Amino acid sequence: MPDPVFRFAPSPNGYLHLGHALSVLINFEMARAAGGRLLLRIEDIDAARCRPQYETAIYEDLAWLGISWEEPARRQSAHFDDYRAALARLDALGLIYPSFESRGEITGLVAERETHAPWPRDPDGAPLYPGTAKALSEHERRALIDAGRPYALRLDMAAAIERAGPLRWVETGVGPSGETGTVAAHPERWGDVVLARKDTPTSYHLAVTVDDATQGASNIVRGQDLFWATGVHRLLQALLDLPAPTYHHHRLIRDSKGQKLSKSTRATALRALRNTGVSPADVRKMVGL
Repeated sequence: MPDPVFRFAPSPNGYLHLGHALSVLINFEMARAAGGRLLLRIEDIDAARCRPQYETAIYEDLAWLGISWEEPARRQSAHFDDYRAALARLDALGLIYPSFESRGEITGLVAERETHAPWPRDPDGAPLYPGTAKALSEHERRALIDAGRPYALRLDMAAAIERAGPLRWVETGVGPSGETGTVAAHPERWGDVVLARKDTPTSYHLAVTVDDATQGASNIVRGQDLFWATGVHRLLQALLDLPAPTYHHHRLIRDSKGQKLSKSTRATALRALRNTGVSPADVRKMVGL
């Protein structure tokens, strides 16, 4: 049996906080206990928000925590061709299509539909895609693309599920409602998810699925906020003939209002805690380890 492979995959769009500390410490300790390897991946596909100084800070913060990983780290922005190849396979299967509505137009479509009945939401609370782009003819799609219209490439969820059939994953952690063991995947809860955009040849869902397979990650350890996204990842694995890792979702670190820590809410950064005299041992206590 090969050694198990774990990975920690932060985005350099802000400084790491206690939630990241918990995740990387769990990954590090599980890898060490299993005699496995820990890889680092820099998820920097969002060119508008990712910054070199945040990537540098990731390395500094992890080293301060006492975390070691196999070099070199994989940077997603260096592997766009891998994602294009995956998209081409899905396109050859007839499973993706371009949609042309702006975010504002999608918001308007949802509001219009909700005058009649509540519109379904995905597990993160975002409305499912309400548009009709899937019904456009190939000629209509090509005319819009040739005219320079921005577009998103979406997965035809119904067709993808029909092709893949029922899916499950092995969960050694715990889901939001106590789910563990063999868990049924429900990718349909996400609707026709975006897999790429005109100017970005991938999305989180596609990139993480391709990268985990490329890096040989056998054990995916991450927060419970990504638990139901695993259904989309299992679907993409099945469609692309990629191996299914074992998953372990862990508890989240929450603020005084019960919200998970987030860069977007300016959760206190590890480097700020370090500057006030907090030690790595203190951080372990703060995250409950």
